[in-house]
Parts: sequence; structure tokens; C-alpha cells
Amino acid sequence: MSKAILFSLVVALFILSCGKNETRLEKDSPAYNFAKKIADKVPFFDPDANNIIVTTRDYKITTGEVLGSIYKTAGKRTSQFYNLDSTVLKEILRNNTQQYAEKTLLLHAMKKDGFEIPPAKMDSLLEQQYRRHGGNDKFMESVQRMGVDKEAVVQQMEEGLRIENYLNEKLQEKVSLTDEKLLEAYNEDKTASVRHILLNTQGKSDAEKEKIRAQMEGILERARAGEDFAALAREYSEDPGSKDNGGLYQDFARGVMVKPFEEAAFSVPVGEVSDIVETQFGYHILKVEDRKKEDKPFEEVKDQLRAKTEQRNRNTVYFEFMDELRESAEYKMVEF
Repeated sequence: MSKAILFSLVVALFILSCGKNETRLEKDSPAYNFAKKIADKVPFFDPDANNIIVTTRDYKITTGEVLGSIYKTAGKRTSQFYNLDSTVLKEILRNNTQQYAEKTLLLHAMKKDGFEIPPAKMDSLLEQQYRRHGGNDKFMESVQRMGVDKEAVVQQMEEGLRIENYLNEKLQEKVSLTDEKLLEAYNEDKTASVRHILLNTQGKSDAEKEKIRAQMEGILERARAGEDFAALAREYSEDPGSKDNGGLYQDFARGVMVKPFEEAAFSVPVGEVSDIVETQFGYHILKVEDRKKEDKPFEEVKDQLRAKTEQRNRNTVYFEFMDELRESAEYKMVEF
């Protein structure tokens, strides 16, 4: 249920790269053979078909690009994909495709805005990354042990650093807080406790989603009629993290849950049941059990509150910015 903090885009070793991959994998190459094994469980990713999986106004992304990127950066871990259940593998491929497409959108936005990092600064930023891994030599030794394409790793690190600096420059003004806004944040409820029921819609067709929503409407009616919400959660919820505990998530702060879930948790009156809330996980209903405010003096928590609130703002403006990029690019991802 928790969301990842995406704004900072920490430069991890296996973040997806893009830009130099072939749109079609060379037949009988290691990457092609990897893709063929993936296609045994998810046929849409057959490298011979090389289906278009993402379209925008300016470019298209193929399954070959996505799998080629995974192969380059997964190294010896590629074998782990072969033992996955087809449903799990499908979800991993969907998430990787979204990350790849999101990164591509950002790289195109940077190019359009003319954003560049001077070579000397990039060298300095890369050196900082190497030092975190014990220095350049140890970093490259680690890459070699993992069987990862060295050029792909350096490229992905450079792209990640460019994106991080671009977002800092582009969005910082929207992130910063005045003292007045900080005081407003102090007076907000700090934490919420809710019980919730989730019916999963990931990977479902529109027709299946309609049936799932109808089922949730029936559960909502029963909850509002006074049935024990915890018992309903134990019977119907598909959230493994809270089902056995009667759907309970206790004393979570703002910025932890996905946005629609958080908005309901901090706006529905205590003791009441929400309308149906849709997130990327599915359909939810929430019963708000409690909310708490900050109990320490403002001056004592001011600096910590500023850091937390600005981080939350970073996440919010990042997601809003990505929505704007997708809309502007006429972005569409094919269901498979």
C-alpha cells in the first residue's frame, strides 16, 4: 500500500536505462533468447513480434526495448525471471515498462527544455556515486561479478543524475514552504488510523472491473448498514498486509499511502465509512478509526516538520508533473 518516493530518483545499480537500445532484438542473441523465454509465459513480449507497448505523439516504445534494457541491467539475475509465475511476471513487466516509459518522458522533457549538466559537474557527480560503492575500481568489479553491461550501467547512472538535477531545478519552487504554510502543516492531523477493504483490479479488464466495483458497492452498503467492518475486511479484503488484522492500518503519517487513499483517510470524519476509493491497486473502502495531531510545540518540531513536509511536496509535485508530461505527450500504454 505504501508508495515509493520517486522524486529524488536515487541512482540505483539496476535502474532501467534507455536511449541506445535496439528497438528489435537481434535473433539468437543472448537478449533475444532471454526474451523468448519470457514470451513462453507472457506471449505479448515475443521478440519476433516486437509489439508496440507504449505510444506517444513523438515516439513509440517496443517490447524489445523494454526487455533489452532489463537484460542489460539484470546481468546474472535474468535466470530469476524464468521461475516466476506468469501472473507475477506479467506484473513485473508492466511495472518495468512504466518505469522505462517514465524515464523516457523525462529525458525528452529535458531535451526540449535544453537542460544539460556540464561535463566537469557530471564527472564529479559520478565520482560521488563511485565513492559510495568503495571507489571506481570496486564499483566496476561489482558490476563485472554481476554480469552487467558496464556501458549500460554508466549510461543509466548519468541519465539518473541528469534527471535528478533536472527535477530539482524544475520543481524546487513548488516544493519550498513559507513559515505560514509550515504552520498550517503543523495544525493538520499528523496521523490516521483506518480499517480498509481492498478488492484488487490489477491486470483486470474493464468488464472485470465493473463486476468488482459492483461487489464493492454491495460490501459498502453492508458496512454503512452497521455490519462489523473488521469482520467484512477479514472476509473480503485482498490486501495481505492488513486482511487478517481486520483491515487495520494504524497511526500512519501523511505521505506514506498512495494519494487517493491518504486523501480519504485524512478527510472522512472519524467513525464514518468512505465512498469507494480507486487506486492503482484496486477499489477500497475505509472506515476512519482515529486521527491525531502533533503534540509537541511548534518550535521544537519546526525543522523536522519542514523537511518532512517538503519531501511530501516533492512527491506530490513530481506525480503532478509526470501527469502533465503524459497528457502533453498523449501517452498510452497497451494492456497485455
